[in-house]
Amino acid sequence: MCRFLAYLGPSIFLDELICKPQHSLVRQSLRADQAKVVTNGDGFGIGWYGELPSPGIYREVMPAWSDENLLALCSNVRSHLFFAHVRAATGTGISRQNCHPFRYGPYLFMHNGQIGGYGKIRRAMEARLPDHLYAERKGATDSELLFLLIVARIETGQSIQQAVSQILNETLAMMHVLHIQEPLRFAGALADGHQVHAFRFSSDKRAPTLYLRRDETSQGLAVASEPLADDQEGWELIPPGTVVHLDERGHSSSELLS
Repeated sequence: MCRFLAYLGPSIFLDELICKPQHSLVRQSLRADQAKVVTNGDGFGIGWYGELPSPGIYREVMPAWSDENLLALCSNVRSHLFFAHVRAATGTGISRQNCHPFRYGPYLFMHNGQIGGYGKIRRAMEARLPDHLYAERKGATDSELLFLLIVARIETGQSIQQAVSQILNETLAMMHVLHIQEPLRFAGALADGHQVHAFRFSSDKRAPTLYLRRDETSQGLAVASEPLADDQEGWELIPPGTVVHLDERGHSSSELLS
C-alpha cells in the first residue's frame, strides 16, 4: 500500500516533513514499517498551496529516494498546506497520470487503499461521472475515480464529509450487487486550500493506518500513514470509520463517518 502525509499550519519548507525526519516519507518510499509492502517505489507526488487558489503539483514515476529534483524542490518551497505521497501500485500501471496527489480546481486529494474487484466495477463507476469531470480523468486508478466522484457531489452542494460518505456507501452497494467479496479500504486526505479532511475507513477490519500529530516546531498539524520518527510519541492513531478535520487556526476535530 501507499504512504502519504498532509500538513496544515504556519508555512514551512516542505523538506521539514517530507525529507528531513528520521522516518521521512522519502525513507518510507524505500522502507515503510506499517505497510503491506516495504517498498513504495512506483512513483511519488507532492502538492502545495501558494498564492493561487489552485494548488501546484509535482509528480514523477521514479522512486522518491532517487529524485534529486524532489529534494531541491522541497528545500526551496514553503507552504502552509501541502500533501506528499509515495506509491505502491495495486493493479494499475506505473505512469505520471496515476501518481498522487490529484487536483481539480481548489481541491487536492490523495489516497491509500483500494476498491475490491475494481476491474469489475470500474466501468459502472465511471458512468456516474458528469461529462465535464469524466474529461478530467487522466489516469486509470480507482483513487482518481473516487476523487472525481466526490468532487461531483461537492458541486451539488454537499459538504466534503457528506460527499465522501455517500461515494463510499454507493461504492459498497455496487460491490454488493456484483457479489464482490474483496474489501473497500480507504485512507484519504482532501484539501480545499483552507482545511484538510482525513479519512480512515474499511469494509473489513483492516483499515489502512493513519496518524495525527501536532508538529513541535511549527505547531502545525500533520496527518501521516505512519509516524515520521522511530519514536511514535505524540502520534495519535486515528480510529477506523473516522474523519478528522484540520483548520487554519490549528484546531482539529473528529467524528464518525456516516
